Amino acid sequence: MASSTWFITGAGSGLGLEVTRQLLARGDRVAATNRAPAAEVGLAELVDRYGDRLWTATVDVTDAATVNHEVGRAFNDLGRIDVVFSCAGFGVLGAAEELSEDLLTRQIEVNLMGAIRVVRATVPRLRAQGGGRIIQMSSSGGHVPDPAMSVYNATKFGVEGFLESVAMEVAPFGIGVTLIAPGGVRTGFNAHIVQAQPLPAYADGVVGMTRAALGGGLSPEAMRHAIPGDPVRIAAAIIDSASVDPAPRRLVLGGAAYEAVTAALQNKLDALRAQKMLAMSTDADDVREH
Repeated sequence: MASSTWFITGAGSGLGLEVTRQLLARGDRVAATNRAPAAEVGLAELVDRYGDRLWTATVDVTDAATVNHEVGRAFNDLGRIDVVFSCAGFGVLGAAEELSEDLLTRQIEVNLMGAIRVVRATVPRLRAQGGGRIIQMSSSGGHVPDPAMSVYNATKFGVEGFLESVAMEVAPFGIGVTLIAPGGVRTGFNAHIVQAQPLPAYADGVVGMTRAALGGGLSPEAMRHAIPGDPVRIAAAIIDSASVDPAPRRLVLGGAAYEAVTAALQNKLDALRAQKMLAMSTDADDVREH
């Protein structure tokens, strides 16, 4: 297999780091970016081991000017980038009314606007070089709503809609787009989830249960059962998807994620079909006659 060059955001932890490790181990080049400097995260040892096959930069995806500058520098320094893996993100836990304005804005800025900025910065360069691949981290939460995760879900639903449209725009230029929608993965995601200040009204019920589960209220054994996704296998599936032609539009990864997304889509389809006559009845008469 010919070596390839990847540009990755959120490469200092979680799936971004695992994908980076696997790519370097098989002989590829990686432009690894992260909000924290490489020396402060898991990239430091990889820099020592792989030398100039690992290009690093500090990128905060909430800063559009920095994103565009570092993307341009990566393309200039490396000559060509075959795959852009947009993986930066984090989770916010709390009922909608519990979220502060700052926390709400930060979640949207990183997970949604950050992804949009990376795409906007990389598409012109991918187009200029004659094609490439965009792989965007989404989530089963981009299809299945979860209590206490409303704003996180909103960013993932938004990412799904944005990239679905972009995929149609860039296909004529040889740029493929794939959305990655895993369920729970055994990374540090839950440990780094940001919690809103709880309100007593939500102590019981689904929000309280979700907070207990995701906020560290479960035993390690229970957490292992609650989070089935293997990051090594998921990273391998992400890497493999880059060589599939045409690009798969979406990979739902994990058995629980597959079942949950299937059920959510089926429920939506059933509800839509039940409204067919109502939908048709609201067309203008000149349309209905034809």
